Amino acid sequence: MSKIYPARSTSSDSDSLNEIIDDAIPRVLTVWKRSSMSFQGTDGFTVFNGEGKLVFRVDNYSRKNRCLMGGIVLMDGAGNVILTLKPQILSMQFQWEGFKGEVTRRKSSRTPIFSMRRKSRLQRNNEAAEVFMGGSINHVGPSEFRIEGSFRRRSCRIIGPKGEVAAEISRKKVNTSVLLSDDVFSLVIQPGYDSELIMAFVIIMDRICPKPFSPIMCS
Repeated sequence: MSKIYPARSTSSDSDSLNEIIDDAIPRVLTVWKRSSMSFQGTDGFTVFNGEGKLVFRVDNYSRKNRCLMGGIVLMDGAGNVILTLKPQILSMQFQWEGFKGEVTRRKSSRTPIFSMRRKSRLQRNNEAAEVFMGGSINHVGPSEFRIEGSFRRRSCRIIGPKGEVAAEISRKKVNTSVLLSDDVFSLVIQPGYDSELIMAFVIIMDRICPKPFSPIMCS
């Protein structure tokens, strides 16, 4: 059976040295669309770095719960809350907001650090999305990030403010000829981009581009 995560490194390098290296080269993550918790019916994410270390997780949220009053919580590998992602009212599949830390009902007045929406509400086969930093989803200027390609097919790119590729999603390969299921995919983040923010975009894309029985490429 193939391993989901990359082989663990046997190097004795310190964590601080690894962080310096990570700043200079693309960061390759393996995303497994499965909660690290073994509860039946979980619908989360488990994310490993190149050394096989758990770096992000989303535990025990169910797609059946359409209220999501508490939002979807992105945590680090140790379970510390990084971001809370919440759909805007009456816009479950089209528009979401991201907040720093944990957001409860008492803290619901916080200002989002970003807003994300699908570009087309009418064309369900169009998976393109755009991100506005600072929660300014209604301003007339261009978005800071945009997502192009087919997330459902695990073949898309996150484009940065200047048109550069900030991150790329692709099917996970065991070798040159064998692909894992599309519940396991690679996320390559370019240097200079916040991996926490990029992972938040991925989680929201999973919500606004729900997987159909037969994947449809976006136009």
